[in-house]
Amino acid sequence: MTTMLSPPPATHRPERGGFGRVLHAEWTKFRTVRDWVLSTVGAMVVICLVGLLATAQSNDGGAQAKLPVGPGGEAVNDSFYFMHQPLKGDGTITVSVSSLTGQVATTPTENKPGLAPWAKAGIILKDSLEPGSAYASMMVTGDHGVRMQYDYTHDTAGLPGKVTQDAPRWLRLQRTGDTVTGYQSADGSKWTEVGTAKLTGLSESPQVGLFVTSPSATEETGTGTGFNPAVATGTFSAPTLSGQWSGGTWQDRQVSGGAGTSGSYSQSTKGEVTATGTGYSITGAGDIAPVVGGPAASGVRIVSNFLVGAFAGLIMMVVVAAGYMTVEYRRGLIGVTFAASPSRGRVLVTKALVVGCAAFLVGATAAAVMVPFGGARSVANGFPVLTVPAATELRVIVGTGLLLAAASVFALSVGAILRRSAVTITVVVVGMVLPYLLATASVLPPAASAWLLEVTPAAGFAVQQTVERYDQVVTVYSPMHGYFPLAPWAGFAVLCAYAAAAFVAAWVLIRRRDT
Repeated sequence: MTTMLSPPPATHRPERGGFGRVLHAEWTKFRTVRDWVLSTVGAMVVICLVGLLATAQSNDGGAQAKLPVGPGGEAVNDSFYFMHQPLKGDGTITVSVSSLTGQVATTPTENKPGLAPWAKAGIILKDSLEPGSAYASMMVTGDHGVRMQYDYTHDTAGLPGKVTQDAPRWLRLQRTGDTVTGYQSADGSKWTEVGTAKLTGLSESPQVGLFVTSPSATEETGTGTGFNPAVATGTFSAPTLSGQWSGGTWQDRQVSGGAGTSGSYSQSTKGEVTATGTGYSITGAGDIAPVVGGPAASGVRIVSNFLVGAFAGLIMMVVVAAGYMTVEYRRGLIGVTFAASPSRGRVLVTKALVVGCAAFLVGATAAAVMVPFGGARSVANGFPVLTVPAATELRVIVGTGLLLAAASVFALSVGAILRRSAVTITVVVVGMVLPYLLATASVLPPAASAWLLEVTPAAGFAVQQTVERYDQVVTVYSPMHGYFPLAPWAGFAVLCAYAAAAFVAAWVLIRRRDT
């Protein structure tokens, strides 16, 4: 007789929902609640509407609204007084600079002696007279010694110290194809190389000669840092030339037709060249450097101005994320959710994916609309826009989406910990949005503002910044003017650390405590 063996009893209960099924269930739950969907769409609309309001103002200076763009795609100042002639092919120019003095405006018609730290006098090889064209230069400066600078963002230090009659500096530029090499000497006989610039696509006959420029001089006042028009005057020997020069007379002009956004002439000063017995005296104002915004470039708009509504959209997504998590606790439905998927951590992960992706789409879509539209509208209304490379624009667009996504996951996780929507929203807004508003509104001392944007979740807003710090550009680098103390991705990493810590805490708690 055959005995039938029954199967062994099950030792575990199979899970009733795989990851894909749980994810689909959470997505269905999210999209079928009308308030969540409308709030998500509303967040995107609010970001755009606030950005439109921020760019609605008109400016009478519309004719000069477009800033020059350098070879790297960044907005630049390219303003200086230039005594020049063309150089055909390879060649060199050598000159000595025996003094660099200046004047700072105290009123529109009066000046006092003074020299901006980054006033410049020297020699320059420039691809063309078009503002923003490639260049390489050797110079003496007000307070920073000899420098070689090229293509606006590159700066290499040479001999330190100020130039005087007793301590002149000899400068030399040598062109070989697309390569320009800068040299310096303290006595005109012993030369050392300062640096080399590769100017790809350099024209056959670039303009070469002597230049002087000076950005505005800073002045500390009771209300902050002020900027006054300043000019500089450099004294040069007659330049020594080699190569195929035009052989004609030197020409002189103000490049860009004005002194740019970081320097200006007062009513009693102007750019000019004066022949001396042994050389030339040249007076100029302006700057050759990136535009970085700030009070020295008043009226210039930066990309983050178009995304000023991101904090409002972020608050709306925080409300959505908090409600998405806490509503099930409030209505007693969380037990049903956990019963359908016994892996509670899986539920938390899928909820984070759903709300994080929704928030990312809101932020990235709104930024993709407002970055180009805000720039075009600002220029049309007469405001210069601080142009940035395409890669920076892409980082801002993607970063805005990631900013909202990380903030939403942070709010979701805090909601899982606290189980109360109003408390969760308060904690996230006070911890992230309030520090951002306090820092960017300049109601706190600079050190306190910087601290808030380094150690609180508000550091994540740094991912939207497009203003870079350049040692050779003097301005007020503050959150109010678009500069954050942390680099874009470093600031975003601080926010991610808060979100990750809250997520881990929520994971542990929902696995341990009763529902």
